[in-house]
Amino acid sequence: MEAARRMGSEVNDQMNKKGFKTNHAGGMLAGITSGEQIILRVYCKPVPSIAKPQQTIDFKGKEQIIKIQGRHDICVLPRIVPVCEAMVMIVLADHLLRQKAISRWNILM
Repeated sequence: MEAARRMGSEVNDQMNKKGFKTNHAGGMLAGITSGEQIILRVYCKPVPSIAKPQQTIDFKGKEQIIKIQGRHDICVLPRIVPVCEAMVMIVLADHLLRQKAISRWNILM
């Protein structure tokens, strides 16, 4: 998020013989891994199911006031981390398998 407020020259990942000097791109350049550590930042909206009365509409379009009752998590952060990690792994595995399929297809052609 901070990178959006900066100049390109401030977030440019320069290279030398040893590799990248910085990792402002989070390990991804134009959707391709740079070989650096992949860093993700995840932002979550607050949980909307709270005990405060809220306006809504029913399935017929009639306005209603609802109040959620019962036990609800007030913060999803402890649970969202493994979900995000798993999703990243699935996406990376999917792209690896796609690349292998393309390579195999090219060999067969």
